[in-house]
Amino acid sequence: MEAVLTGLAWVLVALTAAGTLELFLLTFGWLAGKPLLRRAPVSGAQPATLGVVIPAHDEAHGIADTVRGVLAAKQARGVECNVLVVADNCTDDTAERARAAGATVLERSDEQLRGKGYALDFAFGHLLEQGVDALIVLDADARVPEDFFERATGAFARGAEALQFGYTIGNPESSPRARLQHVALLAFNVLRPLSRERLGFSVGIFGNGFGLTADLLRRVPYTADSIVEDLEYHLELVRAGARVRFVEGPPVVADAPPPGAGAETQRAHWEGGRFRMIAEHAPKLLGQVLTGKLRMLEPLLELLLLPLAFHLLLLSTLPLLGGWQALYGLGALALVAVHVVLGIAVGGGGPKEYAALCRAPFYVLWKLRLLPKLLKTASRKAGWERTQRAAEVEAESKASSNGDRAA
Repeated sequence: MEAVLTGLAWVLVALTAAGTLELFLLTFGWLAGKPLLRRAPVSGAQPATLGVVIPAHDEAHGIADTVRGVLAAKQARGVECNVLVVADNCTDDTAERARAAGATVLERSDEQLRGKGYALDFAFGHLLEQGVDALIVLDADARVPEDFFERATGAFARGAEALQFGYTIGNPESSPRARLQHVALLAFNVLRPLSRERLGFSVGIFGNGFGLTADLLRRVPYTADSIVEDLEYHLELVRAGARVRFVEGPPVVADAPPPGAGAETQRAHWEGGRFRMIAEHAPKLLGQVLTGKLRMLEPLLELLLLPLAFHLLLLSTLPLLGGWQALYGLGALALVAVHVVLGIAVGGGGPKEYAALCRAPFYVLWKLRLLPKLLKTASRKAGWERTQRAAEVEAESKASSNGDRAA
């Protein structure tokens, strides 16, 4: 029995060691160096033409607000750019509403090749033919800060081939789970890329608020088609020697989906896709590191860092097994706590975010309940997994209430 427990302890250490090392780097890396892309003087020419791509699948409810928000930010800064909405396999009037709000609209219909990656590739090809110098991708429910274009064009002018803005949740007050997701994104989408930027690593792509130059897109075509197409494409960028830079300052925000089966399905697809990426890419990355391509080491560690809920679950077992592995488990658990708390502090959170940590064990249990669905949906190719937006639920609730009163 002792041999079995010892073997189990070694397995748990092996599954968490790379993630723990990555967390250490990303927890304290923000102390290193100084930001390069915040508001340093512009030394190069700003992109002459800029495109904004908004992939959308059945987003009729909110696409007009998103387009108007982007256009308002553009006009406030006097930036010339084309706002392009890709209405991909839509069954509603997303295209008409986006067009009426002022966007250029491409409509795409392909029952076999469905998903955000295909929509982006379609839009990128169109913009490259139009001769844009750089482009930025936003989600269909994204809201951008007023100085968004000023910081984006400035980052490109300072030599960034690829860039990523911070990306957080805009409605953390909508539910306890949304507040916890906000806490998670402050660590994942603010603290971690800030640390990578200051350590000299490529910061990653989050799918919302990232930008690419046309030259880079020609050099590394967008062929990612998995449910985690942003992670997949970032690996291709790093393999090609490119570096995604972090643009500090106010983040892009989008609302957390309301609780429900749809949100659970989307979460399962995202994290299932990540597990599939581990199975597909970790051996390749390890082989590249062993052959001397050390720039692939940090992406390998990042890939092996499991979602925090599962990382915590594995670490929590180690103190029960005794030995030095128990000390490692306790130390790694303490590191996670420091990481999350620093994420709140660096990301600009407040007392409500710290208080939300009391509910973290329930969030872990919720994620654990999704594990069977997560494993089932760990597919390389997956179509759109759209969840209802919070505003949609509110509108439906009001409509139902008005209908009840009328009855």
